Amino acid sequence: MIADTENHAVPADFDDIANVLVVEGVQEISPAELHGLLSGCLVAGARPDPAAWLQLAATFLEIGDFTQEASKVRVLEMFGHALAQLEGTELDFDIMLPDDAELLSLRAACLGQWCMGFLSGFGQYGKQTDDSLSQESREVLTDLSEISQIVADDDDGEEGESNLMQVEEYVRMAALMLFAECNKAPADSPAEPAAPQTLH
Repeated sequence: MIADTENHAVPADFDDIANVLVVEGVQEISPAELHGLLSGCLVAGARPDPAAWLQLAATFLEIGDFTQEASKVRVLEMFGHALAQLEGTELDFDIMLPDDAELLSLRAACLGQWCMGFLSGFGQYGKQTDDSLSQESREVLTDLSEISQIVADDDDGEEGESNLMQVEEYVRMAALMLFAECNKAPADSPAEPAAPQTLH
């Protein structure tokens, strides 16, 4: 078991990981970017054990090591929850972003940071090359690179909210599609999720 999740405790959310980063003295990296890194690693096929994942996360956060046991538990909960969602059949993978009540500009910035972390994890820890990935997957990775630069204005109103939700859903499905390609399951497994519709 990755962490103590007895009785299916609520997994760590954005605010939980934000608190971990504050306690550990991290200022430059958001929970979204850390979750993106983790997701990119898992999607690419990497399966670090708990100790290796903690070291990977600490290195990414530039802190050397986690100082608090509670921080380690929360980070490992995030690891276990993301892996369970990616490997599940419900296609219910969640991107770690601020609550919908937060400013549109903050949520858009965090979505961009998630994509940056994802591309870093996927590129550094995956075994795939441009030649081994499908054309579809290469296009999706290009889209994620473009989304990493996303900017939204708080004055965009309902249209801005709708647009951001569409981009979030695209990113979520993109991660699931890439996971299906890079983590081939036995032939009798459920069908792979379809590629997300390109945003153009």
